[in-house]
Amino acid sequence: MRDHPSPTPDRSSCPPRGLGRAEAAARAALLDVVSYDLTLDLTTSVETFDSLTRIVVDSRAGDTFLDLKPTAVRSIHLDGMSVDVELLSAGRLPLALTEGRHEIVVDAVMPFRTDGEGLHRSVDPADERHYVYGMCFMDAAPTIFACFDQPDLKAPYTVHVRAPEGWIVRGNGQAENPEAGLWELATTPPLSTYFVTVVAGPYHLVTDEHDGIPLGLSARASLAADLDADADELFTLTRQCFDEFHRLFGVRYPFGGYHQAFVPEFNAGAMENPGCVTFRDPLVFSSAVTRGTRIKRAGTVAHEMAHQWFGNLVTPRWWDDLWLNESFAEYMGVRVTADVTEYHDAWVQNSYARRQWGLVADQRPTTHPVAGNGADDALTALQDFDGISYAKGSSILKQLAARMGDDVFLAGVRDHFDRHRFGNATMHDLLGSWTRAGAVGLDAFAAQWLSTAGPDRLDLDRDGRGVLLRTPPAEHPADRTHRLRLAVSDDGGHWHAHDLDVDAARTEVGALGDGAVLVDPWEDSWAVCPADPRTVAVLPDLLPRMSDPMLRAGAWNALRSGYHNAEVAPDDVVRAALSWLAVETHDAGPETVGPWLLRDVLPLCTDPSDAAERLHLGALSAARAASPGSSLQLSLTQVAIATCASPDRLESWLRAEGLPTGTDLDLELRWRILGRLAGLGAVDRSRLDTELDREPTGVSRVEHTRAVASLPDLAAKEFAWERFTGVTTAPNYEITAAGLGMWRCGQDDLLAPFVERYAADLSRAAAAHSGWVQGDAAAAFFPTTALSQTTVETMTALATDASLPAPVRRRLVDATDQLTRQVAVARRFGRS
Repeated sequence: MRDHPSPTPDRSSCPPRGLGRAEAAARAALLDVVSYDLTLDLTTSVETFDSLTRIVVDSRAGDTFLDLKPTAVRSIHLDGMSVDVELLSAGRLPLALTEGRHEIVVDAVMPFRTDGEGLHRSVDPADERHYVYGMCFMDAAPTIFACFDQPDLKAPYTVHVRAPEGWIVRGNGQAENPEAGLWELATTPPLSTYFVTVVAGPYHLVTDEHDGIPLGLSARASLAADLDADADELFTLTRQCFDEFHRLFGVRYPFGGYHQAFVPEFNAGAMENPGCVTFRDPLVFSSAVTRGTRIKRAGTVAHEMAHQWFGNLVTPRWWDDLWLNESFAEYMGVRVTADVTEYHDAWVQNSYARRQWGLVADQRPTTHPVAGNGADDALTALQDFDGISYAKGSSILKQLAARMGDDVFLAGVRDHFDRHRFGNATMHDLLGSWTRAGAVGLDAFAAQWLSTAGPDRLDLDRDGRGVLLRTPPAEHPADRTHRLRLAVSDDGGHWHAHDLDVDAARTEVGALGDGAVLVDPWEDSWAVCPADPRTVAVLPDLLPRMSDPMLRAGAWNALRSGYHNAEVAPDDVVRAALSWLAVETHDAGPETVGPWLLRDVLPLCTDPSDAAERLHLGALSAARAASPGSSLQLSLTQVAIATCASPDRLESWLRAEGLPTGTDLDLELRWRILGRLAGLGAVDRSRLDTELDREPTGVSRVEHTRAVASLPDLAAKEFAWERFTGVTTAPNYEITAAGLGMWRCGQDDLLAPFVERYAADLSRAAAAHSGWVQGDAAAAFFPTTALSQTTVETMTALATDASLPAPVRRRLVDATDQLTRQVAVARRFGRS
């Protein structure tokens, strides 16, 4: 163990700044990175670790800089000559390089982080064991090792790790353990800095092999039994996806072994690090979950596997082409899940869970193009990992594949991989590959669909023979052609599909009758397609007769789009929900529509309490009629709990009395009930503390925080606020849970002062957090239930504060837009 020096470097008062695109281009023109050799000693402290970085570069003559964000620096050497550590400023070390090969060696002390970024260290509340994992994405790598942190300076990595005895270590290269505590990771193919990871701790490990590829799974020791129970499904999914991706792409997985690590307090769903993908560990199921949740996990597994080609083998040159990562992984992940796994209905789950996420993002003031998103610096680009880059981009790729045909689509993809293997590429590189494969008209398609922001709106005009009106967004004019289907109901309640090309502002569709018409319910295109008034009126009678689950999902997307734009009344939405819950067969429906109804719709009904009670009784009746123990029953029971206003009934359920037959009162369901009781003020803090002590798992800690913040008393709201402002330090999941628990409908008088406090304390809260957590905290604590024009005006003014960090401003603008739309619904339908 080496002594720790004083924290002397980086004396500048300026915060580290995001890398600019022009800076990245200049550095890439100057440098070729030959290799990285990293030595990480995780045994020195629970607050910091030692990091020794050796970088070999080939350089043209010129000035550049190294990215480094340490706690302290022992030494820096360039070609064996000492470099003054005092030169380090705002995360950058200036370098003056002559032409030729150079070696840079940095010996530094780095911080273990607790925000899900860098080298994150956490303590499992179940057994007090420590766990570490690396998340280098977007500006975090320099807190682990010295580097040139941009996607187009790829290099091989060799990593050596000293870890406490009893820990296991995994990373991008295959791991060997030649002596106690020492781990050697095999040298990788060229990687971007943001892919580098190390996962270390007393993890429970499960291994397998498929087609010559070593496979592994790991999770915290306290989740060992749950991981073992899930291992067969996870390995089966992995094998099926590898086989299909190999067939589709014609390129074998190129990164050696494939380890999937389920890690605590992970901000994203997963991260595609080559050879060692990291997932949030709630994806190891410790309680009963719905089929929709299992489909989501399967899709996440497939999504990260698709990244091994789209993103890892070929990486975008800059973040304005992040769609080359995320849109492709989203599309291929759902496609492969539906085609080769047991989850053939993955597109239905995707429709319920992802369509509105993307459409809503595309209607925000913060909308951006799928490609060429204008990301001039890395930190700003982080804000564009949203429903546009994922759901909209995926939809456009689905259209492209349909228009080209798979032969051309996949031939172009293979050409792209062959030309840019282990390198970087742009949108135009991929378009060139498709053109060589036989595609035509791609430049016009890309200009309209990929490079122009915002969705068209498609509205049905039933007068005369019927016309479909296409309206592009005023701020982002476009001339797009839509190939889609209309679903038209006849007098007997049967549905018929009608193919349609929409290539003008007005497209005649013929006489439609008086039944319901759904525009693009099978998601052949991308547009806002709100339900027209006649369809809204008759849907409650027709939903029970819809046998196609994708059509039902399309109906809900039509209603949700109309509601989002204040064109469908809350009472009409609830009326449709009541007719639908009794017949829905796909649990992704109640699982995704239920929370939206509770959050956005019920508070604005003519009589919110009555609407909630009717929805509660409808969900409970459907749960009792569902197959006992089924995932559909579970999703309906979750809706019933969330809408229950009877403490006596909730308490009986906690005693396992009166629950729908077959429902398992496991830990997750117990906390759902306790959280609802807390929001009603029917439990106190001491009881919640007792429940936490009874089973102090990671899940319990998060749900305890959410429940405490939900209590209708000032002490509970201050408990939450201390986590927002950093007075009380808490892990990232608990910070978000505190915010989401705090803003409860029916607690308006208690919460009213916190609207102004949010505005006053947002800068302080932003300073207390970093990275992803900054944005997550700003969104979670936003006053969502304060539905007034005054709140809108306060938040609109706050969003103009240029001193707020980019992640905070982005989430603030989006939340304010949502609040504005809720206020518009309230005004139009009488709840203002």
